[in-house]
Amino acid sequence: MTETKSEAQLEGKPAQEPSRRSRLVFLPLVFFAALALLFFVRLFAGDVSRLPSALIGKEVPHFALPAVTGLAEKPGLTDQDLRQGGVTVLNVFASWCVPCHQEHPLLFALAEDDKLAEEGVRLYGIAYKDAPENIRRFLGQNGDPYARIGLDESGRTGIDFGVYGVPETFIIKGDGTIAFKYVGPITEDALRDSILPQIEKARH
Repeated sequence: MTETKSEAQLEGKPAQEPSRRSRLVFLPLVFFAALALLFFVRLFAGDVSRLPSALIGKEVPHFALPAVTGLAEKPGLTDQDLRQGGVTVLNVFASWCVPCHQEHPLLFALAEDDKLAEEGVRLYGIAYKDAPENIRRFLGQNGDPYARIGLDESGRTGIDFGVYGVPETFIIKGDGTIAFKYVGPITEDALRDSILPQIEKARH
């Protein structure tokens, strides 16, 4: 009996090759879907404010940021300013950042706390990827709680600090060691439960 050859066999190709190719086509899609699922789970698996920082326990990076032009008697900021003893609360902000406006009153609460001032705690700011005129407008409307502000127009210093996005707040020991990082706008709960206890911890 004569067997009839398939079209694929007549062409010299294995009959199962088309189905194998069809499976391979879907592999990148499956891989992408798995990555997307992993990202989604990690993104919503916990409090974003507790994102880890590789710099915790390490010294602040070297930087020298100029003052914001037009802000009278407001000096710029360098890493040496963070190594002068006493705890520094370093807030990375921008005028275009809506959450920065929301947390601003609580930064005043920090800056005007007499007990913290007596303990040598100070509030410094880094204006991230912003323009001097916008910063002046922002602080003119909302007030200026910062003892020093460094202008990081390029965002280079923010990158060196591992900034994910503004606002972010660092608590820095008197020797320049980063003790704590808070991601996102400071709320009343965060101020009470995270920021103030971490300031106290950094003092010792």
